[in-house]
Amino acid sequence: MKSIITYISICCLFLLFTSCSGDKSQNRDHLVFRYNENAAVNSLDPAFSRIRPSIWVCNQVFTGLVQLDDSLNIKPDIAKKWKISPDGKTYTFTLRNDVYFHKSDLFGSDSTRTVKAADFTYSLNRLLDENVAAPGRWILQNVETFHAVNDSVFQIQLNKTFPAFLGLLTMKYASVVPHEAFEKQGYDFRANPIGTGPFQFKIWEENIKLVLRKNPLYYEKDEQGNSLPYLEAVAITFLPDKQSGFLQFAQGKLDFVSGLDPSYKDEILTPKGQLQLKYTDKVNMITGPYLNTEYMGFRMDGTDAAVKDKRIRQALNYGFDRAKMIMYLRNGMGTPAVNGMIPTGLGGYGCKGYDYNPVKAKELVASYKADTGDNNPKIQISTSASYLDITEYLQREWQKIGLNVEVDVNPPSTLTQAISTGKTSFFKASWIADYPDAENYLSLFYSKNFSPGGPNYTHFKNEEFDRLYEQTFLITDDKERQGIYKQLDAIVMEEAPVIALFYDKASRFTGKDVSGLGINPLNLLTLKRVKKAQKE
Repeated sequence: MKSIITYISICCLFLLFTSCSGDKSQNRDHLVFRYNENAAVNSLDPAFSRIRPSIWVCNQVFTGLVQLDDSLNIKPDIAKKWKISPDGKTYTFTLRNDVYFHKSDLFGSDSTRTVKAADFTYSLNRLLDENVAAPGRWILQNVETFHAVNDSVFQIQLNKTFPAFLGLLTMKYASVVPHEAFEKQGYDFRANPIGTGPFQFKIWEENIKLVLRKNPLYYEKDEQGNSLPYLEAVAITFLPDKQSGFLQFAQGKLDFVSGLDPSYKDEILTPKGQLQLKYTDKVNMITGPYLNTEYMGFRMDGTDAAVKDKRIRQALNYGFDRAKMIMYLRNGMGTPAVNGMIPTGLGGYGCKGYDYNPVKAKELVASYKADTGDNNPKIQISTSASYLDITEYLQREWQKIGLNVEVDVNPPSTLTQAISTGKTSFFKASWIADYPDAENYLSLFYSKNFSPGGPNYTHFKNEEFDRLYEQTFLITDDKERQGIYKQLDAIVMEEAPVIALFYDKASRFTGKDVSGLGINPLNLLTLKRVKKAQKE
């Protein structure tokens, strides 16, 4: 019965925004932004915003001390300014005094209250609480203490210098939440969130529909002094099939599609990455760098002798044309990863990686075979169905340099588990940045980050790399630190524990009536400045 009532409520809300009366002035469709998620939202609690669908929703509902703009510059949010001590360990934030939690009965007759520095003390303590078991607690791993100096000043003390720390605070994990919601017995914050963001929660029927409404108390304004957001509502559906979601967009029932999927990429884009002619008058395409490096990884301490030999790893790196792969398999959406693991758009990018060199690749393979007597080395790569086209392309190219590679296709969850536990010696993976600093990528190769406890899935270990990596934490000058990042990436390329395939591009498709969406290298969805033109 509850599901039926909720579904009816959703339909009524939908009708509220799309009046079916003959009076066009009553049509409020231009105030509602609609998009589809093919994956489920796991929680509306920012402490658990680990996956992209949840992060996107939480980004509309919650705010924190600082935020990122589309160029990944750190900007004020609830903190209107901050100061960092000369030793880089103490961060002092001065808060705005006009930030209110979304209206709720939790706040009594006033129905809301202002955010105080003590709310950040509560929110970060909750993130660290072992009983909460929040996946986002790791962002505070370098924090010694934090406290509210007074109602408007909040201070964080680090146990060691970590220049990327402000970037961590832009993540939704660090959002402010009201203590009242967790002190009321039986209140389900996961499904009834209260934040401070531009939109507030309205309805969530899991795997069917999620609706957010405009927050009339939101504190940000545009350059002309107009209150944000412009939209009245955000409506999200949950069709699991990406092709079905795209069809809804093509029919004008959705305002936005993110990314390319093999099921529709050739329908909307030409092989050169341009919009197909039939969509040029209906669709806007927005593209930009995406902090996602697609790569192949080798288990350096695994049992397969061939991939433990650097010559084979380097031969595989030299043995295929990255530009050709992107053109034919990605419709031009990506940049060949010939400059290491650090992607374009981050300081430290630009070391020398691997170009296509089949002659060099064959020489390395021949050298390995001559020295070992292994004329048919066993190489098996583990992947998921989503990347089968790329993996089969590489398989064909590597055969041309004298290497036979078998392809093992796994469900995504099985592959992830196998990579983490070392049950595969050669695997397809990707690394999407959590925060805008190249340290995020280099952490994949720090020996103290061995999986399953950390992200070093290759179990790469190099003393010089570890020494330089630890040195970067003591350097507050960005230019100097980024120079060492480039050195670190060069070490990784020389030892080749990975094959960097391509630096991804974010792509977004909207109707012609949508403006202000923008795009950013973290592919974070921000809707507070989005407008829709009213259709005649």
